[in-house]
Amino acid sequence: MHSGGYFNLKAGEFTDDTSLALCLAESLIKCNGLDLKDNMDMYWKWLSEGYLSVNDKAIGVGKTTMRAIFNYTKTGNPISKIKNKMSAGNGSLMRLAPVPLFYSNNPIKAIEKSGESSKTNHPLQITVDACRYFGGLIYGATNGVNKELLLSKLYAPIDDYWIINDLHPEITEIANGSFKEKKPPEIKGTGYISNSLESALWAFYNSNSYEEGIFLAVNLGNDADTTGAIYGQLAGAYYRFNEIPLKFKNKIAMKDLLNSIAEKLNRKLEI
Repeated sequence: MHSGGYFNLKAGEFTDDTSLALCLAESLIKCNGLDLKDNMDMYWKWLSEGYLSVNDKAIGVGKTTMRAIFNYTKTGNPISKIKNKMSAGNGSLMRLAPVPLFYSNNPIKAIEKSGESSKTNHPLQITVDACRYFGGLIYGATNGVNKELLLSKLYAPIDDYWIINDLHPEITEIANGSFKEKKPPEIKGTGYISNSLESALWAFYNSNSYEEGIFLAVNLGNDADTTGAIYGQLAGAYYRFNEIPLKFKNKIAMKDLLNSIAEKLNRKLEI
């Protein structure tokens, strides 16, 4: 909301988190569902041309995501083979929202397609499970579930889903409410997937409005744009568009494009 920062952007301009979410949304609309190959074609268009970026550049691209996209251009395989322990980043969680929104009439697909969407650039089980769990939260928020239930232990929009379909132990710990017991500096807004998920949920749990929570999230510092993006996906679904302050909405770059993609996604939901 202010000019400057690490990427020296103007107020209201956005980074890779938003651009990749827009790429994913466009792909879902065009293909009428999740198509990993088309996802990667869109991500390559963003990386090579700055498509759906604010200034024709791939602002903020992470190393794991960049490697996965380049590997795809060589192999044609949309599922990444990068599985070293240093690749457990937040690059698939930060852009997730279009998937559970598209499948907001089908809780099983909302969860499982969310996990599948991670495999293009972050295929480790911990990152896939972070997306599965968070996809279920966004699905629940979109369908009017209250915050207490959303943040209850091992919440899923299907009863006992995580009892039958195990989550990675670190994601299970978060889903059991670790974010309710910790405070900064234990809560860290870093690029590591568990830290990102936990910090976004901490901000959501400890706030009573979209604005209050977004400040908690980004003021953790470090990977602030992504902590904010992850928080914003859930908080946006929960508080809805009208609860986001006008002082934020009025500054957003490329509003017409964002609204157009949102409207197309919504029309797909109604079919």
